Amino acid sequence: MIIHEIPPVYDKNSKILILGSFPSVKSREAAFFYGHPQNRFWKVLSGVLEDECPKATDEKRAFLIRHGIAVWDVLGKCDIEGSADSTIKNAEPNDIDIILKNADIKKIFVNGGAAEKFFLKYHKDLKAHRLPSTSPANAAFSLQRLIEEWGIIKEFVL
Repeated sequence: MIIHEIPPVYDKNSKILILGSFPSVKSREAAFFYGHPQNRFWKVLSGVLEDECPKATDEKRAFLIRHGIAVWDVLGKCDIEGSADSTIKNAEPNDIDIILKNADIKKIFVNGGAAEKFFLKYHKDLKAHRLPSTSPANAAFSLQRLIEEWGIIKEFVL
């Protein structure tokens, strides 16, 4: 059983919540979200928001807060082989109410199919909009296409 040890990023001014499924091996090593250098999350957000792509963890955290974006993962612990969402078993959810009660969240987004699957399983009373995964495994989407699809977040953020 692997426990998710990366705390959520948010503040009272966060307008959207973006949920992944569970941190990858590289993200767990970096102790921050989307830590795999080939994951396009940070490039997509910077492209959508027309802002410089953050590099260091403190820059990434500041970027999210500055734009009113909260980030966490649906799952708080699970059995997983490497970083493959398809191998997740014995999953337990994170308590996203921590964010929803302490931030001004207008919309929840999920990053890819696995995040959506687990979100729907554990949060039947909430709605989320699925965005295409920024994972390098999602080769069907070019960076430009991801930026176009993720553009929907602009109407909610700062």
